[in-house]
Amino acid sequence: MSAREGNGHRLLRTIGVLGELLITLGVVMLLFVVYEVYWTDVVSAGKQRDVTSALDREWAGAPAADDPTVGGQRRTTKSSVPDGQGFAKLSVPRFGSDYHFTVLEGTSTAALEAGPGHYTGTAFPGEPGNFSVAGHRVGKGAPFNDLDQLNSCDAIILETDTSWYVYRVLPMASEVVGWSTGRGTAPACSASTTAVTPPGGVYSGMAGREIVDPSDGAAIAPVPGKAGATVDPKDQLALLTLTTCDPQFSAEHRMIIHATLVRSMPRSGSAVPPEMQEH
Repeated sequence: MSAREGNGHRLLRTIGVLGELLITLGVVMLLFVVYEVYWTDVVSAGKQRDVTSALDREWAGAPAADDPTVGGQRRTTKSSVPDGQGFAKLSVPRFGSDYHFTVLEGTSTAALEAGPGHYTGTAFPGEPGNFSVAGHRVGKGAPFNDLDQLNSCDAIILETDTSWYVYRVLPMASEVVGWSTGRGTAPACSASTTAVTPPGGVYSGMAGREIVDPSDGAAIAPVPGKAGATVDPKDQLALLTLTTCDPQFSAEHRMIIHATLVRSMPRSGSAVPPEMQEH
């Protein structure tokens, strides 16, 4: 065999080994994607069913065997909700009649694997302040996968053991100018008990959707975007903030959705807010 032929055989063997390595790497990456996107969804769906069942039992007055409450009494105060415990249900009619998630206390890895998690220390549903919730966008149930599809005035509904709270997404930054004669005239924006308008005063500049750096914790402040800002209690808004990664498959930024409370109603029997029908 000539030196040229020997070099050719070595080159072919090298190419063959590289090809096998690339194929193996591709298979590993495919398996990782299947695990991250699909299998974790299956696991999280089971965990979400478990926390929802536990919450349903609690609301029905039949606590789970490991319920730490005395005599099975409901945990109705923020200080008594343990980390990882479900305490409210989140619905977004725009995402379909089957979009319901139990919200857990805390944003630990374990909590977010079971469903959306409440940022501890922020307001609770219906309270003045900023009820803030985080959720995965890809994998692990992906409860907030479609947040980018929310429009101004879309309803976001929270159910607790005693009440229903209806929030509506605030105007987008591009809609503020001309709001009163444009998007603001839409029924969903103007027909609520409290009409949706661009916020003013200390809340001025807050929009329905924004993209921020992951380190920007001001998005979940009582006055979003203005950590440390103070507001007269009589002027304080009851807000809802949802956060998730942006873009999909990346943690480079955070997508933030801000909504304002427009009305509440007691939780009684099978009655649900009419906004549930806004598909």
